[in-house]
Amino acid sequence: MGKSTVAAMFADAGIPVFDADAAVHRLQGPGGRVVAAIEAAFPGTTGAQGVDRTALAEAVLGNAAAMKLLEAIVHPAVGEERAAFLRDHADAALIVFDVPLLFETGGDRAVDQVAVVSAAADVQRPRVLQRPGMTERKLDAILARQLPDAEKRALADFVIPTDIPLDQTGAAVAQVIACLSAPTDS
Repeated sequence: MGKSTVAAMFADAGIPVFDADAAVHRLQGPGGRVVAAIEAAFPGTTGAQGVDRTALAEAVLGNAAAMKLLEAIVHPAVGEERAAFLRDHADAALIVFDVPLLFETGGDRAVDQVAVVSAAADVQRPRVLQRPGMTERKLDAILARQLPDAEKRALADFVIPTDIPLDQTGAAVAQVIACLSAPTDS
């Protein structure tokens, strides 16, 4: 959808951004603190470089019980990273959480406002399939776990389009910042 691009726009505007995917990569990388637990649960999915994401995806995609076990290992560690991020940025007027599956995991209840980054399906699919290691099967499994984009848009406080020129996406980000930074009546 363009979440990383939009998150970078917020960061460039001086807004602290917690990137949940980056936290997962750190936790699962070389020496990452969830690597041993993942190897114990899913033998053969890790090595010297940490988690082999392709092997792990093969082990869990389409298997609800395996996915639940993986989430039970990863989500608490990400939660601890998020809590540390909040402590480190306690004085910030605005903080952005770049989080996949926000609505699907109930994470929307832990934030004040939600901005959904959205692109039309005919733009989204080709973008995602360009990612290294992405396949049609893997993408379909990922999409099966997500709320449809139209439902996320309906639940959001803000929708930031990414299937438009980049400067227009940037203008949408600036509008969200301005709206959230505006003084409120008490």
